[in-house]
Amino acid sequence: MLTQPGLTMTDDLEAKRRRASYRAHHRGTKEMDVLVGRYADDRLASYTVEQIERFERFLTIPDPSLQQWIFSGQGYDGIEFEDLVNDIRAFHGLQTEAR
Repeated sequence: MLTQPGLTMTDDLEAKRRRASYRAHHRGTKEMDVLVGRYADDRLASYTVEQIERFERFLTIPDPSLQQWIFSGQGYDGIEFEDLVNDIRAFHGLQTEAR
């Protein structure tokens, strides 16, 4: 990974966190801005580079799919983000159904 002269890996990590936070808060629908944004506010500070990159991939999923997964708790079994969706649901106190 290339960085600008004078920047440290920590600076790069913080830039990734800020970018992911911005994207989480500006999803396109107010509901998802709140759900994903508040989750990001709580979790991103402890994320590693790999976790942030994974979260950024998660953020590319369209809002209708995320809404269905988060609100219904269904339709995301076996996907790369299954544990992330479950964590978002738990963070917001949404009942995790036996599946």
